[in-house]
Amino acid sequence: MHISFQQIVVMWEKRLNTAEQLQLKSLYTDLRRHSFDVCSIEDIVRLRELIINAHDEMLLSRDSFGFHPIIRSLDTADTLCTYIEPDREMIIATILFQLLQNNVIESEYIAKEWGADVARLVEGLSKVHSVDHKSSGNSAENYRNLMLALASDIRVIIIMIIDRLALMKSINHHPDVSSVKEMAIEAARLYAPLAHMLGLYAIKGELEDMSLKYTNRDIYTRIAKKLNETKKHRDAYIAQFIEPVKRSLTEANLNFDIKGRTKSIYSIWNKMIKQHTDIENIYDLFAIRIIIDIEPIENESEKDTKTREHTACWTAFSIVTNMYQPNPKRIKDWLTVPKSNGYESLHTTVFGPDNKMVEVQIRTRRMDAVAERGVAAHWKYKGIRTEHYIDEMMTHVREVLEDSASGSGSLDTMRQLNLDVMDREVYVFTPKGDLYKLPNGATLLDFAFAIHSKLGCKCTGGKVNGKSSKLNYKLKNGDTIEIFTSQNQLPKHDWLNIVTTSKARNKIRQSLNDQNSQAVDIARELLQRRFKNRKIDVEEAVLMKLIKKLGYKTVTDFYLAISNNTLDVNDVIANYETLEDKPDDTSERTSAEEFTLQNNIDESTTSSNNDIFIIGDNVKGLNFKLSKCCNPVHGDKVFGFVSSEGVIKIHRDNCPNAEHIKSKYPYRLIATRWAGKTGNQFVTTLRIVGQDDIGIVTNITSIISKESKASLRNISIDSHDGIFHGYLVIGVETIDVLSQLIKKILTVKGVKNVERSN
Repeated sequence: MHISFQQIVVMWEKRLNTAEQLQLKSLYTDLRRHSFDVCSIEDIVRLRELIINAHDEMLLSRDSFGFHPIIRSLDTADTLCTYIEPDREMIIATILFQLLQNNVIESEYIAKEWGADVARLVEGLSKVHSVDHKSSGNSAENYRNLMLALASDIRVIIIMIIDRLALMKSINHHPDVSSVKEMAIEAARLYAPLAHMLGLYAIKGELEDMSLKYTNRDIYTRIAKKLNETKKHRDAYIAQFIEPVKRSLTEANLNFDIKGRTKSIYSIWNKMIKQHTDIENIYDLFAIRIIIDIEPIENESEKDTKTREHTACWTAFSIVTNMYQPNPKRIKDWLTVPKSNGYESLHTTVFGPDNKMVEVQIRTRRMDAVAERGVAAHWKYKGIRTEHYIDEMMTHVREVLEDSASGSGSLDTMRQLNLDVMDREVYVFTPKGDLYKLPNGATLLDFAFAIHSKLGCKCTGGKVNGKSSKLNYKLKNGDTIEIFTSQNQLPKHDWLNIVTTSKARNKIRQSLNDQNSQAVDIARELLQRRFKNRKIDVEEAVLMKLIKKLGYKTVTDFYLAISNNTLDVNDVIANYETLEDKPDDTSERTSAEEFTLQNNIDESTTSSNNDIFIIGDNVKGLNFKLSKCCNPVHGDKVFGFVSSEGVIKIHRDNCPNAEHIKSKYPYRLIATRWAGKTGNQFVTTLRIVGQDDIGIVTNITSIISKESKASLRNISIDSHDGIFHGYLVIGVETIDVLSQLIKKILTVKGVKNVERSN
């Protein structure tokens, strides 16, 4: 059935108003003329049949602005042909997309009847459109990147930009003011920067101007009116400025064109905002561009051609700056060192007639073609931020566009270009529409930690696009993620194998360390309480020896074993008592950094022959033993306790067991004090905490070795996450020597705390 579009209009008369009928005829005529070289008669006939069938079955519905979908798609396709030289697939995909959105056709049909390339474009348009109405509070850069990621083909982005341009032109004076304003904000925030990135500068300018017009019509109208009022004067001024420049350039035998252009209304508005001024006080409302023609010379090298180009540009620059005084702060030389994106030009601002500032750009025809067609990546120095990988991708895109514009290529080349480079990141939404950027391969658990650390630590799973998913679900672009939590949930060690982001890893490790620290404290408290219940005085040196004998590399591992019930507390106590009863064998002790231990004489039991204590009324011949629970040092306040074996145990007054002994066995206490004699060394243990810096242990032991009245008996160090905890078994003559030694150790860089552990 070969029906003309004129016949379609007649068939739809009852469903289209007069303006729409005229618009449909005009769009069809223009599009048929524009697409004649790329779309065949067969393509047009097949599209007509689809549209007729859809309308006969009443499958087409108007959009939120009340526009007919076919008129909307034809308008976009016609605008696409006006601004871009599209390929067949882009035109067909633009029209089929509206039919797919209205459920007239299915994706499988498109691939089968129109080919995989058209199907890929329509699929990309559908994906981008599916997130088109998400929260406007998101990062514009993240949203643009999401669009690029979902599109998979740069032609999809071009179609979306053109579609937005066509829509913006259609909604002027639309009664739904709030929707128009929302659309205008989105155009300036998302689509204008994308157009700029692609070098579609005319489209970018129109989008920005219309955005200002719809969001602040009073400002737009005032600036437009002012520009219109001053156009005659401005044109006269430009002619006055250019005339002597033309004359001098001609005398210098240069072939050239000079253009004068007025800045866009949006650009003027931005300058008014930044400079906090009105339009009357903005002097550089226009710019002059000098474009020099350099005739090619046969067999000339590229280097020699560029040398001639640069010479001509600098000659023109010299002529302009000799004629008009330049502003030295606003000279930009991108000839000597072009911008990284290939942009070459000379920019200067001079004071023209009446001392008004005029921006002058000087470049060759080749340089101007590159800049105008987008290869030069203007967006970089216009302040629009983006990522390095998008930079690489867009450079390729601009090269393709340049080839198309220069006739050396075609947008057919675009089908070879996909956006796989965007796979380095993934963009997902919260249920409220907030957009998050994560590295490719990130999981649902990564997303939970990205929102908040507490949410990540309590995460039990979630929903992805309404379906329940596990922690290890790998995120995909455009996913909407809802997180489930439980107050009883805690991070697990195997979570480290699920997450990919450093933030999640660090928070999990921190939480695991906190859990371990808490477990260690509980286990240590439990062990101490059991020892106390069994009335056993714990000596740190013996306990450390036991920990190593049991095969634990660190104290933390030992207490964690108790915490998770892999080591029984009763077994620990039994092993401790067995080890304590054995003679002290220093050869089994290991010290940090291969230190050689000094002779370790057991001084815990001695007799009054040493005359170091005065016990009771200076009773002679009594055996005594220095208590291991507190290890008294000469000078400590002490008391004697008569044990069941008849040996007097000497305790410090501040011994952990002192209160219990004095209250329960007052009748077995005996007054004891130190005799005046010194010379013997008394063993005590110091607990030390500090940063695990290189050489810190050596510095500590060096201080001890220099003390004539002190000696290092043993050292045990446990390091974790840059912090070390250690125990030093020290022999000292008096409490004063010990106090001075502690002060000196505290002066070592990195040492945080030193204290007696018993």
